[in-house]
Amino acid sequence: MSAAPQVLIDAQQQIQNDLQDTLNHFDLPSPLKEAVYHAVMLGGKRIRPALCYGAAQLKYSVIPAAARRAAVAVELIHCYSLTHDDLPCMDDDELRRGQPTCHVQYGQATALLAGDILQSMAFEVLGSRLFAHGDVADQAITLRQMQILATASSKMVCGQVLDLQAEGRQINQQALENVHRNKTGALIQAAIMLGAVTAYPVGDLIFTQLRQYGQALGLAFQVQDDILDITSETAVLGKTAGKDQQVQKSTYPALMGLQSAQDYATQLHQQAESALASMPANTQTLAQVTDFLLHRQN
Repeated sequence: MSAAPQVLIDAQQQIQNDLQDTLNHFDLPSPLKEAVYHAVMLGGKRIRPALCYGAAQLKYSVIPAAARRAAVAVELIHCYSLTHDDLPCMDDDELRRGQPTCHVQYGQATALLAGDILQSMAFEVLGSRLFAHGDVADQAITLRQMQILATASSKMVCGQVLDLQAEGRQINQQALENVHRNKTGALIQAAIMLGAVTAYPVGDLIFTQLRQYGQALGLAFQVQDDILDITSETAVLGKTAGKDQQVQKSTYPALMGLQSAQDYATQLHQQAESALASMPANTQTLAQVTDFLLHRQN
């Protein structure tokens, strides 16, 4: 198994602390509070916050408060999507991050409401002063971040609809990539842009390069997920292995074969690395996270 690089470990520690501080700011009734903590605080790779930090660190050595808030917000949206995705009316999963899914632990109604409130909490956080220590809020950055996250969240839901419609059907590669550029890729790309807007003015050339990077990385992430559903084990994945095949999901290995899917994942990662290499900035954090994603086992 590929060990996580130190930059990812550092990002995981930072976001875990920031998520805890964030949830402590909200006065939620039981059992909603417990369900929200269950959905958010049980770990995970925290890739999206790491990408948000890495984009801000293209310019800054210390992650600005606006990027820390954005990292929390994008992770809350991600956790909401997982909570809803696991529901019986969706993918009907009973295991997430090695623990019972939220609806198994707290019931379907509470899990549904936990996902609902995580969405609104994400935007409350973006508009807040969390983690600020005397710095002046830039309302233009906040508005841009809200637009980025809202657009990506809408695309993610559209992708989930397309994913459900594709179950039990044979679709071509173009249709499959349309599913995953929305369902998975949109939020990954948003995480990158949420950090980047804290560092660079709108219209800077680096945004074009980051979009190319994010598009390749987001698709590569999903291809690798499809591969791991076949090649990894439940104990390693933290969720049920082989579930894609059970529900007849449209996946890259099913479409093109396992070896071709693995080759395609490598090709996409190379595209992401090439986009990073073209940037006149400190891409070390993003490069290390990218390399980890190619070799991850869960």
